[in-house]
Amino acid sequence: MNKKNTSKAKKIVLAYSGGLDTSIILTWLKKDYGADEVIAFCADVGQAEELDGLHEKAVKTGASECIIEDLKEEFVRDFVFPAMRANAIYEGQYLLGTSLARPVIAKHLVEIAKSHGADAVAHGATGKGNDQVRFELTTMALDANLRTVAPWREWDFDSRSSLMAYAKKHDIPIPVTTEKPYSTDRNLLHISFEGGILEDPWREPDESMFILTTSPEKAPDSPTYVEIDFEGGNPVAIDGVKYSPAALLAKLNQVAGANGVGRVDLVESRFVGMKSRGVYETPGGTVLWLAHRNMESITLDREVIALKDSLLSKYATMVYNGFWYAPERLALQDFIDGTQKNVNGTVRLKLYKGGLWVVGRKSEQSLYSDAFATFETDQVYDQSDAGGFIRCQGLRLRIQKLLRG
Repeated sequence: MNKKNTSKAKKIVLAYSGGLDTSIILTWLKKDYGADEVIAFCADVGQAEELDGLHEKAVKTGASECIIEDLKEEFVRDFVFPAMRANAIYEGQYLLGTSLARPVIAKHLVEIAKSHGADAVAHGATGKGNDQVRFELTTMALDANLRTVAPWREWDFDSRSSLMAYAKKHDIPIPVTTEKPYSTDRNLLHISFEGGILEDPWREPDESMFILTTSPEKAPDSPTYVEIDFEGGNPVAIDGVKYSPAALLAKLNQVAGANGVGRVDLVESRFVGMKSRGVYETPGGTVLWLAHRNMESITLDREVIALKDSLLSKYATMVYNGFWYAPERLALQDFIDGTQKNVNGTVRLKLYKGGLWVVGRKSEQSLYSDAFATFETDQVYDQSDAGGFIRCQGLRLRIQKLLRG
């Protein structure tokens, strides 16, 4: 039987963001954990200005090098769009912004560890959160022998306040203060806000907190209309102009955000067992989710829609819980993608002061026909057939009543 390796990892690749946790972790791995070398890896999945000065900061605080990779196109094309094709939404509200970013980050974390001969990877996820599971399940799925160092499960720090004290002691620049003690996670799909003042689920978020969306009260006084073209279930154009996946999502973020669309305040069920309150801005993703569902409404058969919907919650939970590379998610994705060949056409939406409505849809593969649906005289449907249809549907109900009273 193989014994668990309890020796300290010597060369570690750290998933680095420059935020509070990973800023401390980088120094801690060298000074307290005992690593000989730490490579900082930052995946650019759409953090925008948060990447400014990151390389210099990482090297100054102990990294032997800082690798920054632009993964925005891969993130949207290979992770966001597959989830959108599935209409994935967790507990009816959360569009999985952080959940979808973690596997692409972990994938490249593993690749860098292999190419640089590292014996471990590390992350800044806490022992209470979902991200630790997502990072580590992905690592296990892609490299069965690579170790993971999870400082939040090893060190003596027990709060954000103790981290800030450590940062002050070691002169580590951090973006969080005691006056604004909530954490954020941003990518091209969303930005999340958690912790600190937001831990009270009764407290309304401060308006100054929001970044991607205008408040509905300050949004334009006239509606904005947008048309999205789909090919094979994927959005490919906005108002007739084609974009790459990342550019398309970025454009929709601007349009929807300006109209106050995409804010969600929810209490979610974490995989580890407790509930947590999160506030999310997902402007472009909110538009895409609604548009795709409505594109399917006229291009997919009723029973295919019903089967997809019956699996929606299962798919979303797999992604939320970190099983992106699990065989069940991959198998389910194959089924979902097999339903998308006729999901082609255009959806028109209206955005106004935080509201979002579909106001038109069309497709050359449409299963909708006004000749069949009309209330006027038609030659395709004999209304008297409905009587027999209803009697057959109700037969079991009549039998039950006759036999049991």
